[in-house]
Amino acid sequence: LALEQAGYKAGDFTIEVVEGDDKGDSTEGVNLATRFITQDGVKAIVGSVTSGVTIPVSRIANENKIPMITGTATAEGVTVEEDGTRKPFIFRACFIDPFQGQVAARFALQELGVKTAAVFYDRGNPYTVGLAESFRAEFEAGGGQIVAWQAYTEADTDFSAVMTNVAALKPDMLYLPDYYNKVSLLAKAAKEKGLDVPMLGGDGWDSEDLDFEALAGNYFTAHYSADDPSPAVQKFVQEFEAKYGHKPDSFAALTYDATNILLEAIRVANTDDTDAIRQAMQDLKGFQAVGGSISFDEKGNPIKAATILRVNPDKTYEFVTTVNP
Repeated sequence: LALEQAGYKAGDFTIEVVEGDDKGDSTEGVNLATRFITQDGVKAIVGSVTSGVTIPVSRIANENKIPMITGTATAEGVTVEEDGTRKPFIFRACFIDPFQGQVAARFALQELGVKTAAVFYDRGNPYTVGLAESFRAEFEAGGGQIVAWQAYTEADTDFSAVMTNVAALKPDMLYLPDYYNKVSLLAKAAKEKGLDVPMLGGDGWDSEDLDFEALAGNYFTAHYSADDPSPAVQKFVQEFEAKYGHKPDSFAALTYDATNILLEAIRVANTDDTDAIRQAMQDLKGFQAVGGSISFDEKGNPIKAATILRVNPDKTYEFVTTVNP
């Protein structure tokens, strides 16, 4: 859609698309990226979807000085090496995992007015650990108090005993930064123990298999909502629906933004020199995307707002607000 709208043009250049499906497999992704660069002669890459594939692909793109932007890979290691060194040719259109924790803490303190929180996290899952730690840091910095810091393992399914202990501490809210299946079990256990307080989480809640009854009225951070009333979002939703016959999800919105960011960088640089395209992307300021006004930080991550959604019992999500960084 983004390419069609641009007429497959960026500046004085015509864009030729070379596609490949990595099937969510890192080896397949590496093979594709290698072929794109060494055989097809691509000058830039949009992708991949998951962090597990995007991280190894990003190393190949960076080593070959090929600008690459992913719409949806959220792990910090996409744009930086394990030692924290920046991969200068790699960017993303989505915010990173820790940002969700910061946004949730700010929303809890400022909008929900809570003062104490209990945090549950899977000690073996970097996603939940990252969100939990960033939530705690921001919550405490804002004057909040963490009254329970509760770890569990992926194998745990019975939270009755631990929820009894947490309920006795009377927290004002629960922060549950895990995926929908585990969050559903935690929320159900909380309700059974009479712990009827607000619950917050991350984008891992976003699933049709979430226990909507147990989590109705509670909130999670997300990258995008088709119900966001902003003109940019509604224009995109209408154009996407007209072409594909259904509303765009966050993957569609983020990849659309990633493609448009790359096209803008090529337009500004107006050259096929990959270093100039990289520099133009790094220097973007206030680019108007579906995800809001986007600039990049020193690590190639977008400085942009996050969306807060509320869970409804009818298996839908309601747009609540956006929270700026």
